[in-house]
Order: sequence, then structure tokens, then C-alpha cells
Amino acid sequence: MAETAKAAVFKGPGQGYEIQEFEIPDPDPGAIVIKVAMAGVCGSDLHIWRGDSPVFAAMAGGVVGHEMTGRVAKLGSNITTDSLGQPLAEGDRVCYAYFYPCHRCYQCNKGEYAACPAKLAAMAAGPSPFNGAYGTYYYLRSGHWVFKVPDELSDEMVTPVNCALSQVTYGLQQAGLQMGDTFVAQGAGGLGMNACAVAKEMGAGLVIAIDGLADRLEMAKQFGADETINISEVPDVAARVQKVMELTGGRGADVVGEFVGIPQAVSEGLQMVRGGGTYLEIGNISFGNTMEFDPSSLVWGSKTIVGVVMYDPWVIPQALNFLVRTKNKYPHEEVVSHDKYPLEDINRAFEEAEWQKEGVGTKVRRAVIIP
Repeated sequence: MAETAKAAVFKGPGQGYEIQEFEIPDPDPGAIVIKVAMAGVCGSDLHIWRGDSPVFAAMAGGVVGHEMTGRVAKLGSNITTDSLGQPLAEGDRVCYAYFYPCHRCYQCNKGEYAACPAKLAAMAAGPSPFNGAYGTYYYLRSGHWVFKVPDELSDEMVTPVNCALSQVTYGLQQAGLQMGDTFVAQGAGGLGMNACAVAKEMGAGLVIAIDGLADRLEMAKQFGADETINISEVPDVAARVQKVMELTGGRGADVVGEFVGIPQAVSEGLQMVRGGGTYLEIGNISFGNTMEFDPSSLVWGSKTIVGVVMYDPWVIPQALNFLVRTKNKYPHEEVVSHDKYPLEDINRAFEEAEWQKEGVGTKVRRAVIIP
């Protein structure tokens, strides 16, 4: 009789998750079956759960979630090493990308794997229902990137690597952040806090974090933020822009990154960018959400907008090395909540991770699921 395991099936926006059992698959020759150790509730997952875009309804009936780490449960017959050539065996802890560039398109041919238009197509279907983080197992299909995790890193430190940490590492590189630059993080959630630390390690001279939750801003300081702006205390957009100007000698920041997924943050953030500077857009993943915007501000300000989603393969091992180097410098384990949730409590985890509704969202920093 085939062995089965549990996964949380997404019922649709506003309907939460339902625990179901599925057969644990055997891997194809180029695939790996992973026993999930820990899965995070990313801001993107909250967008899907809320139904912030109509397209998210199409995800109903599937296993979702993408931020995770685990151990090799079954190796495909053709897999003997990780993506850096290190020997790989069952039981090894691994970190891996959750998307799959096709290697058969114009962008992949140019080495721009993060821009592959088909990179997410495989998440919705395949040889196993275990296509998302919110299950006991995850099927890492052929064409993957997988990397062994250094022993000195805990699961709490590694869980955000294949999303938050890798995303901001790649984004800041694409935005061209240089030594001595000023950086503003709009949002101090998982991505924003990691962005503060990465920017500092890249040599940023001044890091400013903006958020509406005081505990997040306090944590951002521990992750390298030199200055913070609390939206609750400075509710006026013009006043927040003026504060950034004051902190940057009147010129604005070299790089401003948006990590909250609110369209209105973009028009605000662009006002904080100096002439000739760059705006890094990562957070707004919900299709159909718009804002008013005057494009002449880009022309007269010689400003650049860089949109980034996912990352290229070099990023994950760089992110793991970053954690090893800075594990005693920044409280990486504190990014995730100490109130961890069993898979059966996934609906409660999402409810307590919510931050857009008044009176909620302060219970957890970044909820994690233990399948």
C-alpha cells in the first residue's frame, strides 16, 4: 500500500486551507522528494490568501506556499550532487528554488533566468500534488537548483533564504547599490529586514526603514537600519518624504526599495529617490492594483525603476554564505515567529500573520508552519 502524507489545499481567497492526504511520490530520475522541515508565511502568501488580485482564485485546489527548507527524502536516480557539485544524500538538509526556468526561451538563452516567462508554470501541475511549501513533502522537479545547507545554520535561519533573503540580495544587486549609498526600505517585514542587513553588508552608508509597526522597526535597527520612520507617528506622506530628505542632506536616497505590496507606496517612494537614483520594486505582485503616477518625475529626475521577481541561481549559495558570515551579527533567527504552527493550524497562522486589518497582525513577525 502506498504511503501517504498531508498537505494544506488552498480553497480559494477568503476560504482558507483544508488538510488532505496524498500519496508520497517516487522521484523522476532528475527530481528530488524533500521532507519539509519548516515553511514560512510570506507577504506574497498573504496576498493570495486575501485574494488581493482576481487571478489568485485560479490557485484554488492546489498546494501553495514557496518559502521553505527541508531534508532530502528520496533522490532521483540521476542526482548525486547538489547544484554546486557537493555530494548529496538522503537526509541532507537543503535549500532550493521553488520555480523552474524553462531553459528554452529568449530570456533563459541570455542567462536571465529570473525573467523566464514560464518559470512558475510548473508550480500549478505536475507528477505530484506536493507542489507547494504547505505540505509534509515537496516535489523538487527536474531542472531544479538545490544547495546543501551548512551545518551551523538553523532551520529558522534558512527557511526565508529561498524567498525573502535571496529576493532582496538579487534585487539590490540589480538596483546597483554601491558602497556609501543611502538606502530606504519601505516595509520592515521579512523582505525589508533582510534588505537592511544585505544593504549594510554591501556597504550602504545610511539605511532607513519605514513601517507602521513599532516592533518591526525595532527589529530593523538590529538588522542594520540607522534610522526609522514610523508611519503611525508620521501619517502624512509629504512629511515622510521630507524626513528622508532631511536624513540624506536634501538630495534623497540612492536606492529606495518597496517591500510591502501596496501600490500607493510606489508614488511615495519615488519621491524619496534622488535625482539619478533607482527605485527597486519587489512587493507589488497583485495584478490589477493601480496608482496615480506622474511619469515626468522620472524624466526630470533621471530616475530608474527596476522591477525584480525571483532571482538567478548564484543567489542562494551567496545568501547561505551571507548567513554563515553574519550569524552572530544580526538576529536572523528572530525574523521568524517563535510561535510556530503545526500544519493543521495553518488557518490560524494566516489569521495571526495578517497585518492589514486594524487590531491584528502584531502577534507574529513571520509565521512559520511545521508540517
